[in-house]
Amino acid sequence: MKRKRTLRQDLGLKLMALYILFVGPVVVGILYIANTTQASLESNVRAADLALARSIAQETDFTLRNALRAVRQLGSYPEVLEANIPEMENIFADFASARPDVNLVYRLAADGIMLYHYPAGVQSTIGVDFSFRDYFQRAQTTSHALISKGRISPTTQQPVATAVQPLWSDEGEFLGVVATNMRLDALSQTLVQIAREYPPEEGFNVVIIDAANQIIATPRQEDLLTLFPAELNAISQQVLHGRVDSLIAQGPDGIERLYSFVPVNSAGWGVVVSRPTAAAFATPRAFYASALITLGVFLIGGLIFWIGLLRLVVQPLAQIATYSRNIPARQAGLSVEPHASIEPISRRTDQVGHLARSLLRMEQDIEARLNELSTLLDTSAAVVSSLDTQTVLNRILEQVERLMAVRMSAIIGLDERRGIFRVQASRGLSQNYVQQIAISPTEPHSVSLRALRSGEPIQISDTETNPGFKANRPRARAEGYRSVLAIPLKTNYAPPSVLLVFRPEPHVFDEQEISLLRNFANHAAMAIENAVLYTRSDARLQEQTRRLEALIQSLDDAIILEDLHKRVIYANRRVAILCGLSDEKIIGMPIEEVFRCLAAQSPQAEQTLKDLLETIDTPAETSRSVEITIQRRGRTRWLRMHTFTVTDAHGITIGLGQLLHDITADRELDRMKSNLISTVSHELRTPLASIKGYATTLLAEDVEWEPQAQREFLTIISQETDRLSELVSDLLDLSRIDAGNLRVKRTLCDLKELIDHAVARTNPPPGDRLRLNIPSDLPPLPVDQRRIEVVLRNLIENAVKYGGEDSPITVEAECLDGKVIVRVADEGPGVPPAERERIFESFYRIDNRLSRRASGAGLGLAICKGFVQAHGGEIWLEERAKGACFAFSLPLHPDGEDDEKGAIE
Repeated sequence: MKRKRTLRQDLGLKLMALYILFVGPVVVGILYIANTTQASLESNVRAADLALARSIAQETDFTLRNALRAVRQLGSYPEVLEANIPEMENIFADFASARPDVNLVYRLAADGIMLYHYPAGVQSTIGVDFSFRDYFQRAQTTSHALISKGRISPTTQQPVATAVQPLWSDEGEFLGVVATNMRLDALSQTLVQIAREYPPEEGFNVVIIDAANQIIATPRQEDLLTLFPAELNAISQQVLHGRVDSLIAQGPDGIERLYSFVPVNSAGWGVVVSRPTAAAFATPRAFYASALITLGVFLIGGLIFWIGLLRLVVQPLAQIATYSRNIPARQAGLSVEPHASIEPISRRTDQVGHLARSLLRMEQDIEARLNELSTLLDTSAAVVSSLDTQTVLNRILEQVERLMAVRMSAIIGLDERRGIFRVQASRGLSQNYVQQIAISPTEPHSVSLRALRSGEPIQISDTETNPGFKANRPRARAEGYRSVLAIPLKTNYAPPSVLLVFRPEPHVFDEQEISLLRNFANHAAMAIENAVLYTRSDARLQEQTRRLEALIQSLDDAIILEDLHKRVIYANRRVAILCGLSDEKIIGMPIEEVFRCLAAQSPQAEQTLKDLLETIDTPAETSRSVEITIQRRGRTRWLRMHTFTVTDAHGITIGLGQLLHDITADRELDRMKSNLISTVSHELRTPLASIKGYATTLLAEDVEWEPQAQREFLTIISQETDRLSELVSDLLDLSRIDAGNLRVKRTLCDLKELIDHAVARTNPPPGDRLRLNIPSDLPPLPVDQRRIEVVLRNLIENAVKYGGEDSPITVEAECLDGKVIVRVADEGPGVPPAERERIFESFYRIDNRLSRRASGAGLGLAICKGFVQAHGGEIWLEERAKGACFAFSLPLHPDGEDDEKGAIE
């Protein structure tokens, strides 16, 4: 790229500036004088044409005014007013003899009928109705004399224009008109005389047009009473509106003409003078052309001088200066213009030629060095163009062959796994030779290891005569090389390596070759290290990516990333599960389609989709979270989606992310807390109210209660106190179960007795609805008596409450595989399938008519599950065609029980 030079640095620019300072003012002056003079001459031509048009207009105006004055005088005669034909004959005859430009004088009646005209003319028109004439219609509305438009008179058969005087009585009655026809050829005669003063080849023309745009006076009689050319309507409109001007327009014949126009104010006519601009402006244009020719001759002379100066001095000096500036660039290995461009200059015998020859000699001295460095840079660039280790090694050998003009080369490096040096890459060597090379790190005679140990190049100029190479001589003969050069590749992070160059003939590598190859080896070593480091870092990066991918895929939360075009670029496994789509299908989908699949599982699909879309469109400064509900596998799940902005390392937004968190557990916890507060408060309030009521009744001093009533009241207070104590015990047991520190004290118990004790404490009692089916040979159970009684009592109470009023309740047991399985069944409505997974959760109650009617805190089944599991057993709900059947198992021979679970007494 050529460097821009300032005026102070470039001789050519200085000379050009002087040339411009001299030529510029001359050119500007000539052009200014030429343009000014041409404009002045053209202005004079326009002024002359306007003066001619104005004089014609004034003369025409004078003629028309005389005609109007004369007709007004005719209209003042009483004989004319009274239409006295004998008298009008004398008056009209005298008037016609005094006005040779008038060829007809006539009187029209009030209805437009010709009363009399003088002279008789070619054809008499007395008695003819002329009320249709425009001048007659105009006369009926004015008392002033007027001029009509041009026409052919039917009386004289000549082109005329009429001067008309309206006649009115003293009482304002219209009496008709008196008029005189003016010969238009009289007006044209003046124009003919003017046109004769101009040569016909100049195309001069002058016309007078009336208010109807007719030509009423012209040197060319064939144009008389024809319409002014439509192409020139702009000119006719301007002159008929009273404007004086001069402009250039294209005539009907296609020739550019100068039009000058002046209005005739007395009649609304106009005078138009025109001639071709080629003739009108011939003198100004000839002057301007002469000035341009003079300027051209001056510029051509100056250009010839400048070209000579440029070719003989400026350009040779510029080429020499460019070559001189490029010498450092050549030393740096940059591409510059070839030096052959100054060889013709060096053949000159003047000072410029001597300067060129000196620079050429300098260039010849350093050209070889520049070529070597340029080649070295090219080969180094080719080596570092890849980060694959094997590719880098192969390219190093390719460039070595190009740089040193050899056909055999190799790179020997340490095999870290085997602990020996082997060929890592080769060119021109046989596969058998490559496979045989295996050098121990302790080998003393190896050329490669000698170069590595010394850190300097080692060469064998002739393998046949070098005594140190005797052991490897058969291998060299078989491979066909006689000389070898080993260059150590100095690396810090890559295994030790050596670059080997072979020649088939004896050869002593000179200092220039060794230096060139050493410089290249430094670049090659850096390329190898870069490739090795890249391979290691890439492996670590891939490992980190796999770990991160595994972490994100293992999250319970769903993560979506979208680009700026609102298309999904990443989604973890949880997203596919929630949306019911495959992982491959989600990638690339519009985020709206993903939200649509998610919202389709919501009871309010449209509103949910709207909420989701509004969240991603909400500005980043505001809260961008939304909670939605979906139905999955018959259960309602709550999700909270939070939208966040994804930026790069520079803080530039590259997309959006969505995090969907399942908050069903939180909602359930809230529900459980609410249920706990409402249920426990109700369950506590009921016994407390009974205790408070009966205690207050007993304490009343104004009433004497019988002992039997007092005992009944105290019994109720005692029962309610027990009920309250049981509820507190349930809550404490539940807390122990949740904390995992529930202790059981096992004793051998008879199941039948446990059931009897549980039934006795059941509220409400089952009565005669209870059916027992307990085998007589059932062995005693090693259980905590109180807690298993609670399990049985809770299951029987549930059957009583929810099984229906008439539903039989069956309690049965069997011994199976070292366990006792107890079943409590009823024939009520049973448990809905959607609720079966949750009925053992704390504070959970089925929302139906029976559960709303029955009291309870929703703790019974949760406590049953905790007590049974504490004994090492299981509890479950069995499938029945009708009713509900709860079953639990207890081991007959518990194993591994520690002291915290108790021992069998």
